[in-house]
Amino acid sequence: MKSFAILVAAASLLLGGCATTIRSDVTVFHQWPAELQDKSYVFGTPAPSEDTLEYRSYQGLVANELSKFGFTQAGAPEQAKLRVDMAFSTIDRPTRVLQAYDPFWAGGGPYWGMYGGGWPHRGFYPSRYRYRYWAFRPYYDPWMYGPTEYREVIRHNYERKLNVSIADNTGKKLYDVTVQNTSRRQSTPSVMPLLVQSAFTGFPGENGKAKQVDLELQ
Repeated sequence: MKSFAILVAAASLLLGGCATTIRSDVTVFHQWPAELQDKSYVFGTPAPSEDTLEYRSYQGLVANELSKFGFTQAGAPEQAKLRVDMAFSTIDRPTRVLQAYDPFWAGGGPYWGMYGGGWPHRGFYPSRYRYRYWAFRPYYDPWMYGPTEYREVIRHNYERKLNVSIADNTGKKLYDVTVQNTSRRQSTPSVMPLLVQSAFTGFPGENGKAKQVDLELQ
């Protein structure tokens, strides 16, 4: 029992430290000036229906990335040389798939018996597996409990799109980046920091260049 507890604790630590890779498709178009001394900016005013607390939170993520490249947020529009606009969307794309289903396993299916040539041993054995009496090793028996059944389940794929553009005070666009990501992770707030980071990876980057950016989500 002590050894089993140690194994469970170790497995919990490994699972707790797992990271998921978020892959984004990033496309950049820009006409970035070779020398731009004043990088003061303001955010464009979103439509009233889009001006939510979530939207403002993502603006903060963009501002944090811009600060890494020497951009400063101006206190008023007339003090800024640049304007930054942001838009994002999340679309749920549910799909129906067939999934293998074992009714014996789903129902619990414990088996208590004698194994190893009469040596008393109690245990829980998954369906479709038998144990060789001479080695205590399981082998797969697809016909032990009948054929596998299938059931229809719905899987959700979430398509996310982020667009960030930077224009000068005359309205001329200098930078325009689009980030797209599809995953089964439902929470947009947990993924958005990586999408914003992907938008500015290698800023300003190659004009008209599409690339994939992989970042780790802890």
